[in-house]
Amino acid sequence: MKYYIIVGEASGDLHASHLMQALSDRDPDADFRFLGGDLMTGVGGTRVRHYRDMAFMGFIPVLLHLRTISKNMKMCKRDVLRWNPDALILVDYPGFNFDIAKHVHRHSDIPIYYYISPKIWAWKEHRIKNIKRDVDEMFSILPFEKDFYEKKHKYPIHYIGNPTATEVDDFRANYEETTEEFRARYGLDNRPIIALLAGSRKQEIKDNLPMMLRAAVEHSRDYQLVLAGAPGIDHKYYDKFIGDYPVRIVDNDTFALLMNSTAALVTSGTATLETALFRVPQVVCYETPLPRLLGYLRKKVIKVPYISLVNLIANEEVVPELVADTFTEENLKKNLRSILPGGESRKQMLYGYGRVADILGHNNAPDEAARIMLSLLKKEDL
Repeated sequence: MKYYIIVGEASGDLHASHLMQALSDRDPDADFRFLGGDLMTGVGGTRVRHYRDMAFMGFIPVLLHLRTISKNMKMCKRDVLRWNPDALILVDYPGFNFDIAKHVHRHSDIPIYYYISPKIWAWKEHRIKNIKRDVDEMFSILPFEKDFYEKKHKYPIHYIGNPTATEVDDFRANYEETTEEFRARYGLDNRPIIALLAGSRKQEIKDNLPMMLRAAVEHSRDYQLVLAGAPGIDHKYYDKFIGDYPVRIVDNDTFALLMNSTAALVTSGTATLETALFRVPQVVCYETPLPRLLGYLRKKVIKVPYISLVNLIANEEVVPELVADTFTEENLKKNLRSILPGGESRKQMLYGYGRVADILGHNNAPDEAARIMLSLLKKEDL
């Protein structure tokens, strides 16, 4: 069968590549065409655009690239209809994908599957109307979304397990490198590691890394600071913020870094869940422009009590969240001290991580999604 897949960022590329492999395992004739990244390309098929040519974050970057965004949108709409796949699979990236879904639904009978639900439960809940109108099947990776969609909005979905949990479980089961070997591979010394996960986009790195460095450097005598380099981000960009700070960079090897870390400072996103599943105590950080305004909006407008996936899944504060007006150097230093060995929060956080893993379950998420998708396309019983 023919599958057209659209992703818009690095995490989508990772999740979609695993879904593609799962589909290929079940469907020997699987043919892929996609807007995606290097990992998807490694599985096979035809890449139409790299997600780096499409991902613009923030009001100003979007405004400056409106012509490029519009051009990519028109191209994608034409390309999907021309290729006429057996299924269109959208992966998160709602700003772009909702528009694609609307157009394809209006002009064809192509089944539209949404793999990894957009987080409309936190923001823009009105988009449920778009989903009900344009999306044939929703595949959820967060357990609490089932109540949101099915009980609140009467829209049935598939909870397939969590792909991040699957990816971390697989990595941990197959990782054979010792801590000493990991350190030797990257020229690190014998001090324990504080990992810095500053995000995958330049704007996130610019906003969060400087504060992380200021907070962590006081521990550099006893710990070594190691920054997780994001795909597509050149060291020269990091160097603008690192300066004379004693920091080493590990490129495109975040899972191995977390496997060998003692604590972490993490920009909010999927990385917070990855860090929890590797059982690394963390502080969640998210700097924003106009922090006081966002702090107000967070209390009055945003409809969820937490921003990190860890806390949302647990439905309680397992990890501290320093966001908007609470993201200060003093708060970050205080919370980092509390999660290092001997710190007051470390033991309880590790216990909370166990609860999060239990809630997520142990389904192989991409394989379960592939099974359901093929059953739907072949009109078989689920």
